[in-house]
Amino acid sequence: MRRLASVCLALVLAACGSSGGGSTPTLTVSAATSLKSAMTAYGDDFGDAKVRASFAGSDELAAQIRQGVKPDVFASANTTLPEQLYKEGLVEKPTVFAANRLVLAVPASGAKVGAIGDLEQPGVTIAMGSPSVPVGSYTRKVLAKLPTRRSDAILANVRSNEPDVGGVVGKISQGAVDAGFVYVTDVKAASGKLRAIALPDDLQPQVSYGVAVVKGAKHPEQAKAFVDGLMSGDGRRRLEAAGFLPPPR
Repeated sequence: MRRLASVCLALVLAACGSSGGGSTPTLTVSAATSLKSAMTAYGDDFGDAKVRASFAGSDELAAQIRQGVKPDVFASANTTLPEQLYKEGLVEKPTVFAANRLVLAVPASGAKVGAIGDLEQPGVTIAMGSPSVPVGSYTRKVLAKLPTRRSDAILANVRSNEPDVGGVVGKISQGAVDAGFVYVTDVKAASGKLRAIALPDDLQPQVSYGVAVVKGAKHPEQAKAFVDGLMSGDGRRRLEAAGFLPPPR
């Protein structure tokens, strides 16, 4: 709760930080942790407003919006949460703006794990996202495609269920666990600390990202321009540079 309260406070302060009088507005963006690198770079490029972004698990950010916090833009690591908020009348019609791939991440050197089958071995330690956060949901979709005996053996080795993908990356980078499920973009952003092990195609979930302008946003025009830029322009360029894929057609 302390984490959620601190992120909420940051969003409220960001929203209050925009000033009138014709000065450059401050656009508040709530985005999934996996978007941090791309969104930060895009925010620096964005000319229509000063961008102030907050990053956390998509489920936490959606919960904040339900509690009355109003960022201008909500970008999620799945499409489910934006669609739910849309049906609840809290955001405008969402747009699918990017795709990603789930991978098994291990330390760049000295890794004990070389394939998903190794996760079943006794003594191997694993970090996952919690079931409510997109990366955790995607991970469990992978495990659900395995025979029950194999998935149960992997789940028995889980030592940590993290509130966002950044927590999984941190556990692997610090050597607290042997492996974890993250997005391929997170491995790219880890500055050589991690190595990605691709999942078999038949296990790979469809990882799609959704974005929406929040209803009651202080700067709806700039918010729409920000979303448009994720589809083409500076935002699209920054997403591609970070390793994100185009949205599925």
